[in-house]
Amino acid sequence: MQQYLQNKKGLVKGVFDQVYSKYDLMNDFMSLGIHRFWKKNLINMMKPSSDKKLIDVACGTGDIGKLFLDSTNKNNKITCVDPNEGMINEGKQKLSKYKNIEWIISSAEKIPFASNTFDFYTISFGLRNTKNLNKSLSEAYRVLKPGGRYLCLEFSKIQNSNLDLIYKNYSKFIPKIGKFIVGKKKPYEYLIKSIEQFVNQDELIELMIKNNFKECSYRNLSGGIVSIHSGWKIK
Repeated sequence: MQQYLQNKKGLVKGVFDQVYSKYDLMNDFMSLGIHRFWKKNLINMMKPSSDKKLIDVACGTGDIGKLFLDSTNKNNKITCVDPNEGMINEGKQKLSKYKNIEWIISSAEKIPFASNTFDFYTISFGLRNTKNLNKSLSEAYRVLKPGGRYLCLEFSKIQNSNLDLIYKNYSKFIPKIGKFIVGKKKPYEYLIKSIEQFVNQDELIELMIKNNFKECSYRNLSGGIVSIHSGWKIK
């Protein structure tokens, strides 16, 4: 499934080239810090252990990887993947004390690892930015081991009309916040459009099933502002 905005030449790369240096700060401002709660929920759903291998795709500056290591064993080896070199470099600097993170520059649609490699595949606020949802999901399935679990944290569709109205009104201010914090508003105009145009919770479940995931489910957080989708590679 092609995504229209994300297939505009150089658009997504240009967006993240402009924001990577203040990516974490802007996340805190936009979500009022709640993104940290959402990510901890993903880790709690995962129930990770030290003998499991994690690949975190569209990793940004490594928040999920850090939470995974802090929850298991800081000496455990994990893999963080992101298509943006600036974002990877920010992550390396932020998590310089963690010597066991492998940082890879790559898109979600073509991951440079063998099939059946990882126990967990996570992607947080990144699936929405891929050019092709089916290719991203099929690659996730490929690199997971049989018995491996896919977990996606992403902006979703609010199911309460009052909350939806409040959120939409708040969203109008996000580009202005971006202008104030980062010095640019266009990346955050893209952010709002990409959220509006992204598939809903049930549509993502359908895509996961189409790409062979089993026992697919989702959990809404904060009234559906975001959701965590889960699926398993059975064989």
